[in-house]
Amino acid sequence: MANISEQYVYSIRRYLRLNHTHFDAEITDLIGAARADLLLGGILPDKVNDENDPLIKRAIVVYVKAEFGLDNADGEKYRESYGMLKRHLMLSNEYTEEA
Repeated sequence: MANISEQYVYSIRRYLRLNHTHFDAEITDLIGAARADLLLGGILPDKVNDENDPLIKRAIVVYVKAEFGLDNADGEKYRESYGMLKRHLMLSNEYTEEA
């Protein structure tokens, strides 16, 4: 799996509305888990690791929001949203078939 850039972690941190780096290790782990889950779903590695792809980034953001922290009242809502987005990506030839 490709490395996760500091800029990518920073951008994901912004979606979590965090102004500090205290949780960057957890965020990085969650990004890696989201990428691994997308790969298991059949999404192409080049797509999964593309930090500029807006749909992949959105899926990763929603995954991180679902799993971040211990007391996450909105976790189930985000898990459902992630599952729907993942299914759409899995059904897209652009994300599952080599060019």
